[in-house]
Amino acid sequence: MTLQEQVEQWREETADLDPGALITWAWRTFSDEVVLASSLGAEDQVLTHLIAHHAPQLAIITLDTGRLFGETHDLLNQTRRQYDVNLRVFFPDAGDVEAMVNEHGTNLFREAVALRKKCCAIRKVNPLKRALAGKKAWITGLRRDQSLNRNEIAAIEWDAGNQLVKINPLANWHDQQVRDYLRTHKVPYNPLHDRGFPSIGCAPCTRAVAPDEDPRAGRWWWEPREQSECGIHIVNGKVTRRVPVLVE
Repeated sequence: MTLQEQVEQWREETADLDPGALITWAWRTFSDEVVLASSLGAEDQVLTHLIAHHAPQLAIITLDTGRLFGETHDLLNQTRRQYDVNLRVFFPDAGDVEAMVNEHGTNLFREAVALRKKCCAIRKVNPLKRALAGKKAWITGLRRDQSLNRNEIAAIEWDAGNQLVKINPLANWHDQQVRDYLRTHKVPYNPLHDRGFPSIGCAPCTRAVAPDEDPRAGRWWWEPREQSECGIHIVNGKVTRRVPVLVE
C-alpha cells in the first residue's frame, strides 16, 4: 500500500468521527509520533481542551518567537494551569537570531519582504521544523471556511511540505461552533480576540482590524497582501492562510 493509499484509507475509516474521537484515533495510531502544533489561537485552544479530555499524553508544542504579545504569554501560562497536558515551548536558535539582528537590525521585517520572511523563517518556520522532527503526523486547527484556498481541506491529508500526515479535527467546523465551544467549556482564549485581533502573531507584526476589513489585514499590513504569509501551512503545494475566529 502506498502512502497516499494509506492516507485515503485512514480518511475513510475516520469519516464519521467527531473531533474528540479523531484525536483519540490519532493518539492510538501514531502514539508519541503525533503532536498538536498550537499557535494558542481559538481553534488550537479548542483542540487543547479536547486533547486534555481524550488523549492527555499527546504532546502539544507551541512557538515562542521572542516577539509575542504579553497577552499571549499570559494565555500560555493560564493554559498550563488549567490543563494537565504535555505542553512544550520551542524557541528560535539564539545564534541565528543574534546574527540576524546584528546584520539587519531589530525590526528588519519592516525593511523588505525578503527580510520579513527571513525573520519568520528563523523565529517560526525553523523552530517548527525542529519540533516536528521525528514525527509522523501533526494536528492543526485548520478549517475549510477560513479561506477560499482551504475549502477542500480534509480531516486527514498528506502534508507534502512537511512530509507528514496532517490531521485537521475541526475541518468541518465554522466560526460559531468554535465560539460556542469556548464559551460552553470555559476554554481560555486570547483576550486580544475581543479587541479586534482576529489573527494574532508577533506583536510588532500584528494590529487590530476594523469590522469591515479582511481578517488578515492586521498581519504584516505594510506588505502587498499576496506576500503576507509566514510559510508554515502548505496545502497542495500552496501556502494557505490561517484566520482564527474573532470571539464575541
